[in-house]
Amino acid sequence: MDPFSFAIQARSGRARAGLLSTPHGTVETPLFMPVGTQGSVKGLLPKDLKAMGSQVLLANTYHLLLRPGPERVRALGGLHRFAGWDGPWLTDSGGFQVMSLGHLRRIDEEGVVFQSHLDGSLVRLTPEGSIAVQEALGADLIMAFDECPPYPSSPEYLRASLERTLRWLERSLEAKKRPDQALFGIAQGGTDPGLRALSTRETVRFDLPGYAIGGLAVGESKEEMFPMVALSTEILPEAKPRYLMGVGHPEDLVAAIGLGVDLFDSVYPTRTGRFGSALVPEGRINLKNAQYLEDPRPLEEGCDCYACQTFSRAYIAHLVRAGEMLGGILLSLHNLRFLHRLTERAREAIRKGAYGAFAREFAEGRFGTQVPSWFREAMAAGGHW
Repeated sequence: MDPFSFAIQARSGRARAGLLSTPHGTVETPLFMPVGTQGSVKGLLPKDLKAMGSQVLLANTYHLLLRPGPERVRALGGLHRFAGWDGPWLTDSGGFQVMSLGHLRRIDEEGVVFQSHLDGSLVRLTPEGSIAVQEALGADLIMAFDECPPYPSSPEYLRASLERTLRWLERSLEAKKRPDQALFGIAQGGTDPGLRALSTRETVRFDLPGYAIGGLAVGESKEEMFPMVALSTEILPEAKPRYLMGVGHPEDLVAAIGLGVDLFDSVYPTRTGRFGSALVPEGRINLKNAQYLEDPRPLEEGCDCYACQTFSRAYIAHLVRAGEMLGGILLSLHNLRFLHRLTERAREAIRKGAYGAFAREFAEGRFGTQVPSWFREAMAAGGHW
């Protein structure tokens, strides 16, 4: 029996609410995955992540390859036991580092040679090597090795890159041995509609358990990004989960869910928290600003997170100014809970067939009367406005 399944339970326009079953539990979609790059979501305990509604955690193949090493993780029980999270894990393949470590790497047909950001040593990562590392780490959902091209890239480079990614996908699939891991393919193509459609169609031909929309949110405008999301979800199969990689701004989640995306991840909520800012319905507030030093209110009225239920803006502003680590921890906790509550409300709205009303209410709180055209167009494409 296949340990993986995906069932859509409700639709509202192109938005879907579903159940994704894995060997380590069944999760509700759409969902946001906190990023634990090194096997740890910075500053937060696994029990606190579970209590706030986290369902899947993400770890990074490249970073765990360098430290502590995949065989050490395997010997200590895989990510689930090693990192103390018994729910599902997803591991990125290392493909994003092909772009983000651009000055420290060299690409060829075989794979990528990185210069380690830790000690400068050269590290070779290939599709076969990436899969071997991910099998040692033991994540439930694993990603094919890909090249995430930088923005902007020429059409010639984008085509060569996506064709290489397809060849690497074939090699990733051939290298995969463990039946208890689901391999997702990653479609590329930048913001070129023809190349994006080509990459997505060719990726779908592999008939995989799920698919990722890669190479977006890497510097392009939202006006460029969301037509690519809409195009991708039109092509990707209805019965498989869809993962938009590296996207975590609240307005982006609402727009992409409206277009039929199921899974998201980003360092945005925790990194923003460590930098001293809290996500609120209007956008975000910077607790470094002096106006919050006398503010007795919680970060967000009505939020059920521990930070909002226990502390004032004034106290958290004090912690941030004093450089106390608790400040970043509380803001990270709140920001993740903010995104989890957003996806919970999205799922509820989809089940009621009322995603359009939910998106309008969100947009009024976030943008007021100045709802940007990219958001309106995404909602229209999703059948909501």
